[in-house]
Amino acid sequence: MTISLAVANQKGGVGKTTSAVNIAALLAERGHSVLLFDLDPQCNATSGLGISTSSQGDSGGETTESAGDIFDLFVGNLSLDSLIVPTNVENLWLVPSSKDLVSLEAEIGKLAGRELILKTQSKLLKRDFEFVIFDCPPSSGLLTLNALGAANRVLIPLQAEYYALEGLSGLIATIDFVKNTYNPEIEIFGVFMTMFDGRTNLANQVRREAENFFGAAMLKTAVPRSVKLSEAPSHGLPISAYDPTGVGSAAYRGIVEEILNKLSGQSALPMAANG
Repeated sequence: MTISLAVANQKGGVGKTTSAVNIAALLAERGHSVLLFDLDPQCNATSGLGISTSSQGDSGGETTESAGDIFDLFVGNLSLDSLIVPTNVENLWLVPSSKDLVSLEAEIGKLAGRELILKTQSKLLKRDFEFVIFDCPPSSGLLTLNALGAANRVLIPLQAEYYALEGLSGLIATIDFVKNTYNPEIEIFGVFMTMFDGRTNLANQVRREAENFFGAAMLKTAVPRSVKLSEAPSHGLPISAYDPTGVGSAAYRGIVEEILNKLSGQSALPMAANG
């Protein structure tokens, strides 16, 4: 059984892409085969894993070039299998993003079944992956709707700031809409704090409010602010490779451990290739 996780938050700058990349990388490092979809037109997950596409241009540094990107899938130019590229992390593959995604709504906005393109194409994959992770853009538009249609669980990174929970109302409404219309399996699986400073009253207050609101979905591990987490993407590396003993690596290892424990408790955990 494939576990598919959409990493989503309609607010930008909450560590969503950082979380998607590092959770995917750490699952892969534990021996699980992982496919990461970069659905954000900013292409940060793609460049952050050392992949370049023709739509991105020369990003500098050592990169692996992709012949196509996710935009080609949505407009019907290429199959999903042809878009998958290996990353510099063993067991981790990527479907690269494209800056052309900014025009996707105009391209296919009136196409019947447009919210189900990812779900339909994912079922046609000839390769098996134990985990599929969708890095969603900071919006409730067509790309996020596709991710929520194809995923069966949602991970929500939550920044410890004053309006954090109020800003989630739109995402929760979107998840409810998807659940009630075309993906009854979707559920909020995990919520975790990012850029967390436990020395401040505000951060601890937001965390308590989130725990009260999300209950069992709230993860215990919080991701602290870390310069190394910000630096790692510029080197095309996940934090576990760039700074394996740092606080960022420790935090994301804790989150992955909680994810695997929750899946094990649900009897939904796939067996890693190396056990």
